[in-house]
Amino acid sequence: MTTHEAFPRPESLRPRKRADAERNIEAILDAARIVLSRDPDAGVGEIAKAAGVGRVTLYGHFPTRADLVTAVVQRALAEAEQAVDRIDLAGDPRDALHRLIAGSWSLTADAGTLLAAADRALPAEDVRAAHDGLLARATALIERGRAEGVFRIDLPSSWLAAVLHSLVHCAATEVAAGRLAADDAADHIAATALSSFTPPA
Repeated sequence: MTTHEAFPRPESLRPRKRADAERNIEAILDAARIVLSRDPDAGVGEIAKAAGVGRVTLYGHFPTRADLVTAVVQRALAEAEQAVDRIDLAGDPRDALHRLIAGSWSLTADAGTLLAAADRALPAEDVRAAHDGLLARATALIERGRAEGVFRIDLPSSWLAAVLHSLVHCAATEVAAGRLAADDAADHIAATALSSFTPPA
């Protein structure tokens, strides 16, 4: 065996190192999502332990806790937005609203739980901006419902979207407390939202 064969060039190790790094990042993000959903104040040490990596490894990918929280929240919100993108929002706005809620409430609630951690780690403007994509879709649907005369126009669209957002997180709280079955949550949210959005007689 030649010296060249016995000692591979550093370049040949790089793909494996990159793959290991990517696996570590995914493990850290997955663990952080679970841990922070359970305890928004959880520390880096607890997250590293749950991910099966050392603190040095975690900090090598996420230099600060705020960096880690930001990455977790952004990934959760991206997943929620992708779920919304797959929902058919055509047709009667009331039916579309029910489909929107049924298809996204749990992901939206999950992201909102993570935002509780973000509230403690990130600037307020960054936390508000994290909601923008999901709220924009809900607001657009509400605007269409108003234009078609099935949603009330005496209150601002932004307020109605905020009501829907609050209902989603209220449902998540009730499910977590065992006071509401997860299978019933979407129907409860939709029924309450539609009664709130219906134009007054």
